[in-house]
Amino acid sequence: MAQRAFVWLGGALFVGSLAYCGWWFLFTLSRPRPDVAWGSLAVDVLLITVFALHHSLLAREAVKARVARLIPAALVRSAYVWIASLLLIGVCAAWAPIGGALYRATGWRAVVHAMIQLYGVWLIAQSVRGIDALELAGIRHESARGPLQVRGPYALVRHPLYFGWVLALFGAAHMTGDRLAFATITTLYLMIAIPWEERSLVRSFGDDYLRYTREVRWRIIPFIY
Repeated sequence: MAQRAFVWLGGALFVGSLAYCGWWFLFTLSRPRPDVAWGSLAVDVLLITVFALHHSLLAREAVKARVARLIPAALVRSAYVWIASLLLIGVCAAWAPIGGALYRATGWRAVVHAMIQLYGVWLIAQSVRGIDALELAGIRHESARGPLQVRGPYALVRHPLYFGWVLALFGAAHMTGDRLAFATITTLYLMIAIPWEERSLVRSFGDDYLRYTREVRWRIIPFIY
């Protein structure tokens, strides 16, 4: 009973952390701050680096095996989700304001930006539908991994969820220095982390994934990366 509560509370925290991050990006990072504080950038890079290190290191099979020696194997994914969710909340809460602004689109241009962001959110939703959302939230055990997804948004790029993330962040009609910094740092992290993630996918799916990488060339952004 306690384990089940831990798992479901972790799933709720996962959803809550994403909702909080979305609210924070939409409203907190849009506040006007005319003075640019470049020193804050180092703090923000450090915050996201801590989140990224956890996200990457604890996803490695060797690290998972070590963690499984300390807690029940069925809770490893949930523990990962708990920590990642708390770290994401921490990044948003401790973010050091940078300030400045690049542009504010209005009129029909703002509509275009909104459409880009909505398409990004749609890509994220479709990508999650193609995998196991409950496994992603740590509710379902990882051994229940489904088949390799190659259709829908996965026929466009190999990591459409990340492509959606890029569109949703960089598509903002009001681009402040803080929004640009958050979008840029997290996107760079994704670009660095993907090769390691794909090695894990090759171990999981073998030749099927290698064949998929030949058929779908682009990792995140079509014709770019």
